[in-house]
Amino acid sequence: VAIDKLPFAPPDDPVIEARLRACRAQGGNPFSEYQLPEAAISLKQGAGRLIRTESDWGVLMVGDGRLVEKPYGKRLWRGLPPFARTRELEEVLAFYRRKQEPRG
Repeated sequence: VAIDKLPFAPPDDPVIEARLRACRAQGGNPFSEYQLPEAAISLKQGAGRLIRTESDWGVLMVGDGRLVEKPYGKRLWRGLPPFARTRELEEVLAFYRRKQEPRG
C-alpha cells in the first residue's frame, strides 16, 4: 500500500472549517485536537488495507517526509500497527525476496 501524503482533511472544506472554528472558539487547538487525530485514524485505516488475514504480508510506504521530520509524526507512528520500519529501499527489497522464497 502506498500513501503519498499524510491524510489531513482539507482545511477549506466547509464542514472541516466549521469544526476547526468551533474547536478554536472553545479555546482548543484545532490541529492537535481534531486534525491530527483524524489523520491518525485515516492513516491506520490505510495500513489496515494491507494486512487483512494472518497469512497476508506486504509493505506500507508513506511518501510524506513529515511522518519522520515533524514532531507530530511520532504520534502518527504510534497509531500504526507494529510493522518493521525502515527508510532503506534495500531492506524492503530483501523483505520481498525472503517472502518469495519457497517454504520447506
